[in-house]
Amino acid sequence: MFYETGQNAHGLAHDPFKAIVSPRPIGWIGSRAADGSLNLAPYSFFNAISDTPKLVMFSSSGRKDSVRNIEETGEFTANFVSHDLKDAMNMTSAPVAHGESEFTLAGLTPVEGRLVRAPFVAEAYAALECKVTEMFQPKALDGSTSESHMVIGQVVGIHIREEAIKNGRFDMAKVRPIGRMGYMDYCDAGDVFEMFRPRR
Repeated sequence: MFYETGQNAHGLAHDPFKAIVSPRPIGWIGSRAADGSLNLAPYSFFNAISDTPKLVMFSSSGRKDSVRNIEETGEFTANFVSHDLKDAMNMTSAPVAHGESEFTLAGLTPVEGRLVRAPFVAEAYAALECKVTEMFQPKALDGSTSESHMVIGQVVGIHIREEAIKNGRFDMAKVRPIGRMGYMDYCDAGDVFEMFRPRR
């Protein structure tokens, strides 16, 4: 099949776009508002985009609390979502009032970063402390502005729990990262195998 996305004439029960671009890592974004209130929310439009310097991005459909808080402070954390935290992560996606802490809602422990004032999840196997480099709304081909807000942050500090390190590596088989598929589907990336680049 083929369809033009401008018309969304796929004829399917659900739009397949996000199912095709998958699995996507989940950016579990911790932030602190200027008034001191804490926020924690998952975003499936999330990824690393540079190693030197270390940059990550997430995109919010609409100007949600995470975006507002980060606009005010310029800081956030990105917390690793492992299989054992999947239910807590899902709980933090609930629509709650501004100022109500999703950490409390999900029974998680907020810890203030060492280099940023944004909170990270103590129970997460890893967390990235980030400072904003850019925030903008991407544009379409016709120049119109997307409803999405993209946040790019430079990673200035990394937390890793000791039990997640094995033979000098972040042990993916242990931490079992959760990825977002399309629709309401998720996957567990704990089934790990290695592949090496070919040499000529």
